[in-house]
This record gives sequence, structure tokens and C-alpha cells, in this order.
Amino acid sequence: MAILERRELGNTGLKVSCLGFGASPLGNVFGHVSHADALAAVRLALQLGINFFDTSPYYGGTVSETVLGNCLHELNVPREDIVVSTKCGRYMDGFDFSAERVTRSIDESLARLKLDYVDILHCHDIEFGSLDQIVNETIPALQKIKAAGKARFIGITGLPLGIFTYVLDRAPPGSVDVILSYCHYSINDSALLDLLPYLKSKGVGVISASPLAMGLLTDNGPPEWHPASSELKSACRATVAHCKKKGKNISKIALQYSLMNKEISTVLVGMNSPKQVEENVAAALELSSLGIDEDLLHEVEAILEPVKTQTWPSGIQQG
Repeated sequence: MAILERRELGNTGLKVSCLGFGASPLGNVFGHVSHADALAAVRLALQLGINFFDTSPYYGGTVSETVLGNCLHELNVPREDIVVSTKCGRYMDGFDFSAERVTRSIDESLARLKLDYVDILHCHDIEFGSLDQIVNETIPALQKIKAAGKARFIGITGLPLGIFTYVLDRAPPGSVDVILSYCHYSINDSALLDLLPYLKSKGVGVISASPLAMGLLTDNGPPEWHPASSELKSACRATVAHCKKKGKNISKIALQYSLMNKEISTVLVGMNSPKQVEENVAAALELSSLGIDEDLLHEVEAILEPVKTQTWPSGIQQG
């Protein structure tokens, strides 16, 4: 049976499945997910070779962490067989990157996840805080959490790519192990590509999330609140229509595009049902055996060319 490729995550020594299980949908953020569906999705993901699971206390106001923890506990997965990441600093009631809050946060997360430690603890959406506070207060606090054995590695996440260079240029070398970037490595926006040599030079592992651009590259389209411009939404709708006309699925080729770059260790996709897990894994396995549909990719890229790497603002004005 074909198996999902495993990739090294920076200098961590972790080997993660190229496709990661984004657990935000388990927090009912896109509609209610029953425990049976959540359990079946996590079970199938493990069976099909996914070993990386990502969550946050922010997703569903702690529901995602609790559900994921219950599923992994119920399935009695050997701890060394899975890589689990969670986050701190962003909560349903807002942002708090203080040393005191993030130190309390990991204990709360471990209790919900029913784990003694997480493999990665990310500082969540740091562009909504002071980047200098992240460097001078939050990362030192996360280092203490790491020293205490509650997290093996430390990461930072966010949308604007400039936040990563700002922090990594100022934090002590080796204090940040991983970055998680989203919506910057998909067919419509591959801006993350320019940052990969820099991240490699810093020894930092790269996780990319939201290959479907938060719903832009799906048959159903994005949610009402999606922050993209009307021009970007319109171009993405045109690609969906083009793929449909050819009997193809935009989401499949978008995911495959994101998986093609092996400098990116894992691509996180939100999943909440066995069907979604099966489709995503099938797309990844098809890519490794047959490659991507080059003709369709070029056609989609041509439609998206006028809006290539168009993004949207996120966070507070820094400086």
C-alpha cells in the first residue's frame, strides 16, 4: 500500500507526514462535528499515515483541543507515533502574549489534550501583539516551558511574512524551531517561496497551512467573512468554474500544488470527516505516483495571474 511521504521538520529531528491534520474544524468552527465523526476522522488519518496533528485553544474556544485530546486518548495511540502541536497567545477573549498567560496556557492545553507534553508550542498570530514583546518576553517564557519538558519545540505563526524575519533576526539563534505560515503557499499566492532560503539559513522548519486559501479554492467558495478583495474572490471563482467545466476539482489541484515543494515539511489541511481525510490523502498519494496535472495547473495559474500573491492586511501596525 502506498504510504504518505515523511519529511524532516527543520533541525528538530521530527519526521512529519507531508499532509498534516488541521484540527480547527473539530472545534465546530465550520459547523457541528459529532464525536463519532471526529473519532472516525482521526482514526482514518492515523491508518493512512498522517502523524501530525495541529490545534489551538482559540479553535472553538478550547473545543478543538478537547476533542482532539479525547480522540487520541480513546484510540490509545503510542505517544512516539504522533507529532502534536498547539498554540498560545490567542484565545476566544482576545490576545495575551504575556509570560504569565502563555505559561498558564500550556498547562491548560496539556490537560485538554490529555498529554504530558506537546511536540510544538506555537505563539499564535503574533502580528496581533507587539513583536518586541514576542522577542523579549514571550519567546523567553516559551524557552522555559521547553526546558520544563512541556513542549519539545517552539514555533511562531501569523499571516504577514515580515513578522517571521523581524522576530528571527532579533531572537537568540535556535530559540525558534519552526514557523507556521498560512495562505502564502497556494496557487494564487506563493509568496512564502521567497522566504524559504532565509528560513533554511536560520535552521527553522516550515509548516504551511490553508492550501485552499481559507476556502477561496473550493467548490463551495469562501465564507462570507473572508477578507480577500472582490477581485481576488472573483478570480478564484473563475478557476473553480474552469475546473468544474473540465470535470476536475480545484481543491485537489490546489492541495497538490502546495505539497509539491519539499522545502515545506508539512501542509496543514482542516479535516472533520473520514471523507475529507480520504480525499486529501488520495490527492497526496496521486501526486507522488502520477505527478500533478500540468495542463490544468497552467490553465489555473493563467486565470489567477492578475491577482498572484495578492493578500490582505492582518494584525496591528507595528513600529
